[in-house]
Amino acid sequence: MPSPTAPIDLRSDTVTRPTDAMRQVMAHAEVGDDVYGDDPSVNALEARLADLAGKAAAVLLPSGTQSNLVALLAHCQRGEEYIVGQQYHTYKYEAGGAAVLGSIQPQPLTVQPNGTLDLAEVEAYIKPDDPHFARTRVLALENTHGGQVLPDGYVEQARALVDRYGLSLHLDGARLFNAAVASGKTLRELAAPVDTVSLCCSKGLGAPMGSVLVGPEDFIQRARRWRKMVGGGLRQAGIFAAAIDYALDHHVERLADDHRRATQLAEALAGLPKVTGTVAHTNMAFLSLDSAATGDALKAALADEGILIAGGQRIRLVTHLGIDDLALERLIERVSGYLNAA
Repeated sequence: MPSPTAPIDLRSDTVTRPTDAMRQVMAHAEVGDDVYGDDPSVNALEARLADLAGKAAAVLLPSGTQSNLVALLAHCQRGEEYIVGQQYHTYKYEAGGAAVLGSIQPQPLTVQPNGTLDLAEVEAYIKPDDPHFARTRVLALENTHGGQVLPDGYVEQARALVDRYGLSLHLDGARLFNAAVASGKTLRELAAPVDTVSLCCSKGLGAPMGSVLVGPEDFIQRARRWRKMVGGGLRQAGIFAAAIDYALDHHVERLADDHRRATQLAEALAGLPKVTGTVAHTNMAFLSLDSAATGDALKAALADEGILIAGGQRIRLVTHLGIDDLALERLIERVSGYLNAA
């Protein structure tokens, strides 16, 4: 439990640290060489997450970025393309890896306010099998996006579209457990319409590292080869698999607490001086201010008190395992005090 004066970090849910109980499980994990397939903890975790997602197989990777990269490399050949949102992680925040390392062309489209892509626009940008074009192979979606859960029925509609054109459907499910808790659906239900899913375990679940890519058996075999090629082969990875396994047992249902706190935060900050709007989606609260200068000044003032946030005019505040009710109260008090005095 954080102390009343402990640092408070709302920049992302990637800043979580393993709990004492998780560290104990890691210390006693049974391990082997995962590249040889000899790590029993990894093998058990992969089987567990494949089953939870309703897929045939899974592979553990060090990070979500590598998981998405390997997925695209396994789906596409050189000179082919994936359709993706301009603001989706697989396009904007992964350093152009698919293009640089896989010679895969991204076709980015505008993300709608609810986190979806306009499927009519997607259809219009699907390339024919013609030597003039990079051949479209994959539609890549994201759930959640900006904390928003994709609307009911949307992914099923996307599935119907890609089936008409013989494409694959990949999901960046970095926060799919948040989506499951918020929607009341199971992971299997949310993953059912897609071919492959990347599940990040170092965000809301609080493991120190690791993402798991799930999909068909033949696809995961290709993904394992690509994982090795891009330097993601792990040895005694059971230490991290044990942390993820613990998180699956103890840190999924508690995501509802993060969602509650994000909503509480947005409501508490609404109406303060210089605040032009607040909104919360799952574990993310967004604070809109009158200017970027105000946001940067707020960031600096809070940093002096051990509270870390992003700056700018629209600030994302992410609740997670390391933010309890006392930390939230302290944050609200400090932000309110600063803006009321500004």
